[in-house]
Amino acid sequence: MMRIDIWSDVACPWCYVGKRNLETALTETGIEAEIHWRAFELDPSAPLSVETATAENKASKYNLTLEQAEAMNQQMTETARDAGLNYRLDLIKMGNTFNAHRLAKLAEGRGRGTQAAERLFAAYFTEGAALSDPTTLKEIGVGLGLEAEELDALLSSDAFANEVRADEDMAHEAGITAVPTFVIDGKFAIPGAQPVETMIRLLERLNEPSGTGDEER
Repeated sequence: MMRIDIWSDVACPWCYVGKRNLETALTETGIEAEIHWRAFELDPSAPLSVETATAENKASKYNLTLEQAEAMNQQMTETARDAGLNYRLDLIKMGNTFNAHRLAKLAEGRGRGTQAAERLFAAYFTEGAALSDPTTLKEIGVGLGLEAEELDALLSSDAFANEVRADEDMAHEAGITAVPTFVIDGKFAIPGAQPVETMIRLLERLNEPSGTGDEER
């Protein structure tokens, strides 16, 4: 079975698109994969919450006009729609994602890693949920079938902080600077939210018993 490690951030719009494109590619190729989600914070210094709207924040961060930022958001929304996702970037509540990654680590330890990734992405990009809010994270965790008591213990401590940092250290050592990044069998990295057709071609090449996939690195 193919192993795929995915470095991503729950606040990364391309990561949700990349997740969906990978799932489509795996379904169409029939390749079975064991997927592991790896933490990567796009902005580790982000405050718990950001009051400015998404477009205004983007305009300020990248020195754009508000119109340019809004156009970028519209383009991202259309890209997500092509992947079958309904982005509501106007509802997004920006903030620090460290605790969301800790929740994801707890869920993965219970065999619900991919379900947690899907739920966190959907909550952030389609429902306008504040993933820095402990109450929101607890609700998401309970919805994943996790016990309320263990979620309270998680959110009132630094549990799984080391695991999140270890993922980020691993990314740094591997030279991963952007997400999503898909690492196949610990050897081959596929950067970015590649189109489904590209993912199919790469996965099939890397899944060949006698092939090394060097041509696709």
